Amino acid sequence: MANYPANLRYTKEHEWTRITDNVARVGITEFAVEALGDVTMVELPTEGDEVDQDAVFGTVESVKAVSDLYAPLSGKVTAVNSPLDDSPEYVNQDPYEEGWMVEIEMSKPEELDGLMDAEQYAAFIAEQD
Repeated sequence: MANYPANLRYTKEHEWTRITDNVARVGITEFAVEALGDVTMVELPTEGDEVDQDAVFGTVESVKAVSDLYAPLSGKVTAVNSPLDDSPEYVNQDPYEEGWMVEIEMSKPEELDGLMDAEQYAAFIAEQD
């Protein structure tokens, strides 16, 4: 069974967000990782790029598919997990820590209200089956 940490917020597109002050660290959930299979490449924006909530900010490629990554919140990309360039397997091995993708300085913190908590996300996943 997939793990959904309680300290994160989630999107219907299977991204997670960890908030520290006004910065959101973003990655994909264990559910998404299991659906994708072995991740072979991650394409991410560059630091300084602006992203809009629900807009595509990158892609993740696996042995099964290429999937878009959707920004859970609007803001400016302040950090990119560059080790994923050479080691995309971190997404499979540790999606909530080493496999994070970007950090976004939030421009609209109120958008957090639209994200799911772990319990809501687990219920959402259960409805999809």
